[in-house]
Amino acid sequence: MLKPKSSNIPKATRYQNAAIDYYMGLTNSSYLHYGYWEPLPTPGEELTLTCLRVAQESYAAKLLSFIPEGTKTVLDVGCGIGGNAAYLGDRGFTVEGLAPDALQQERFFQNTNGQVPFYLTRFEDFHSSNSYDLVLFSESSQYIAVDDLAQGAADLLSNGGYLLVADMMRSNAEYREGIFSNCHIASELQATLVQAGFKLIKTEDISTHIAPTIDLCVDNFRTFGLSTVKYIADVVAIALPPLYSLGRWAFKRWLEKLVVEGLAARTIFESHLCYEIQLWQLSQGV
Repeated sequence: MLKPKSSNIPKATRYQNAAIDYYMGLTNSSYLHYGYWEPLPTPGEELTLTCLRVAQESYAAKLLSFIPEGTKTVLDVGCGIGGNAAYLGDRGFTVEGLAPDALQQERFFQNTNGQVPFYLTRFEDFHSSNSYDLVLFSESSQYIAVDDLAQGAADLLSNGGYLLVADMMRSNAEYREGIFSNCHIASELQATLVQAGFKLIKTEDISTHIAPTIDLCVDNFRTFGLSTVKYIADVVAIALPPLYSLGRWAFKRWLEKLVVEGLAARTIFESHLCYEIQLWQLSQGV
């Protein structure tokens, strides 16, 4: 199934998709996730794309540290372009990927050398006769309703199987509008998983370890994105003044608020969200 038409996707999710496209172009990495900065950058230390790629590899290792011994089969839901799947596959896991994006599918096959099966579908529409030892949601849980996530994972897991969620979550339930508002409310996600028969085995808040990536993206957008837009606007103002006036009106009308919010992403994140890795186990007999 191809990506749904944009008119059917909530606005907050469309903002996130736009951010993902920007992130892919910025990093040119096989990973789409925020990474795990360890050690944390010192105050004033320059944040570079090279450091980010190291952090992304560290993130994959961090996920691996949460996977229980004896786990063999993994379904990577919202697998992106295959970084995590390739990392786990290289370490002996039997991995399958799932995502509804045909462009990601192409990159996924490139990054996994065509060795990992990929299902072009939404998680809500996915059905399999196989069961898995572990279902992974790495920065993909926010795109799936909590009820669909919980029940879908339970249906796909073997008895005693595991669910591994690593994502931004809303620690402030009153935060309902903005660039991160499609993230699940942490307490609601937990309650839904418990109701579906899951038990929380291990959790860790890694908010401070992913925050430098937000800073890096914002800094690059401020330095290169805004300066480029300003240059184009200056040229248009010289060559086509009426078009410049129309563009300036459109920017004020629709884009200025989004740009201001994007530049404040770190503050918004620290005020309303957290980033957690959670390992859940499905109760026997559920």
